[in-house]
Amino acid sequence: MLRFAGLRILGAIPALFFVILVAFLMVRLAPGGPFDDERVLPPETARNLAAAYHLDEPLPRQFGRYVSGLLCGDLGPSYRYRDYGVSELIAGALPVSLQLGALALLLALLLGIGAGITAALTRNSLTDRVVTGLAMAGLSVPVFVVAPLAVLVFAVYLKWLPASFGADAGVWRYLLPVTTLALPQVGYIARLIRASLIEVLGSDYIRTARAQGLPRATIIRRHALKPALLPLVSYLGPAIAAVLTGAVVVESIFGIPGLGQLFLRGGLNRDYTLVLGIVVFYAALIVCLNLLVDLIYGALDPRIRRR
Repeated sequence: MLRFAGLRILGAIPALFFVILVAFLMVRLAPGGPFDDERVLPPETARNLAAAYHLDEPLPRQFGRYVSGLLCGDLGPSYRYRDYGVSELIAGALPVSLQLGALALLLALLLGIGAGITAALTRNSLTDRVVTGLAMAGLSVPVFVVAPLAVLVFAVYLKWLPASFGADAGVWRYLLPVTTLALPQVGYIARLIRASLIEVLGSDYIRTARAQGLPRATIIRRHALKPALLPLVSYLGPAIAAVLTGAVVVESIFGIPGLGQLFLRGGLNRDYTLVLGIVVFYAALIVCLNLLVDLIYGALDPRIRRR
């Protein structure tokens, strides 16, 4: 198991380095600069600012300086939020995004697993067709379409739920953004569980269990459910990545002060270090979560470790 974990960690390091390199080049090569305002700065002031933030150095040297800072845990200073480092800004917005993402993923798992099991156990019935159709609808409609429609229907017309993320709205402020963020994942998880459980129920050992006279509920709970959930474990990494990237749109629409809104403001302000720091943080988080999923999958299925 330790060798398996070591190989996964060694494979994650080049992927993370490549993400950092591509993000650094894309941010640096974008038009404009962090100090380009409506008024033009005097040439001497612009040169002093560039020298203070090392923007006058060649790109390879800037990249080496940035990677050296990352190895020491330093994401650099923000160009727009004076007296704040990127790490401080991320630490302030992270709890809100983590709470939103965790609730959305939990809701997606509960609804998706339940819907997938129901569809698999009622295969080719009306219930199966309804669940499959709703899952396809959740997958097909993007988050940036669902979110404004949800606000228009439930907040503006029906006035059931708050449209913004104000503190005076209480726990109800989470309902629309969490549901919007979870819907695509509910559809995917439901289809994944349905297909996996149908395949498992056709296995030889399930037929043997039926021949021994075991009750259907016992067969599902003890023999079929665990192997049917294995594909879901491997999908958790991409699911978390999808929830994190979708949160950028959801947080912007609902006015949630999380990493997504911070990333958007950093992009509009051309705050190089802030945008790059959030991208690197997301990339590191996704790589670590995928590594954790691989280890869990390896623990559940010894064939993966041997392979």
